[in-house]
Amino acid sequence: MATINELQPPYRVGYFVGSLSSASINRRLSKALLRLAPAELLFTEIEIGNLPLYNRDFDGDYPQVARDYKASIAAQEALLFVTPEYNRSIPGALKNAIDWASRPYGENVIARKATAVIGASMGAIGTAVAQQQLRSVLSFLQAPQMNAPEAYIQMRPGLIDDDGVVSDESTEAFLRGFMVSFFEYIERVLTVVPAPQ
Repeated sequence: MATINELQPPYRVGYFVGSLSSASINRRLSKALLRLAPAELLFTEIEIGNLPLYNRDFDGDYPQVARDYKASIAAQEALLFVTPEYNRSIPGALKNAIDWASRPYGENVIARKATAVIGASMGAIGTAVAQQQLRSVLSFLQAPQMNAPEAYIQMRPGLIDDDGVVSDESTEAFLRGFMVSFFEYIERVLTVVPAPQ
């Protein structure tokens, strides 16, 4: 495992898209974020759609898909959560994925990784409630969180296309600034949080 002094850019960032839909507006948002991010960040999607429902009975012998999933998170230095809001909460698939990542007890692979949360909705509050619930979960899992800037994106038709191109200059500038802030936050966390041994 790398020591603090060895952790230099580029930084490995795993990103979660909380929706399983192929037409997800949050997947479009994730593409925009990757396009606008500093070159010093290397992204890997953390796939959540293939995980079975978490059950404590698995704790003694995780299925291979869950082992591979946890290994993909462990290999990252930071995590970006791009989440929709379902019924004023985070999607069940995302919560299920987080439960797999945190278990069995003592093997939480999310702990001590720099995290950021963002989301898009057609509604005016832009996933604010879901993000607050997700932040509560991440706090319990001991994941340092970038608290500002907050990012609640109201997805208007045509705002972001299927390739992640943003049509509105002010939104593009905001998202670019969000990702620059995340890069700077990752550097701060890696400076002060000891690397797992």
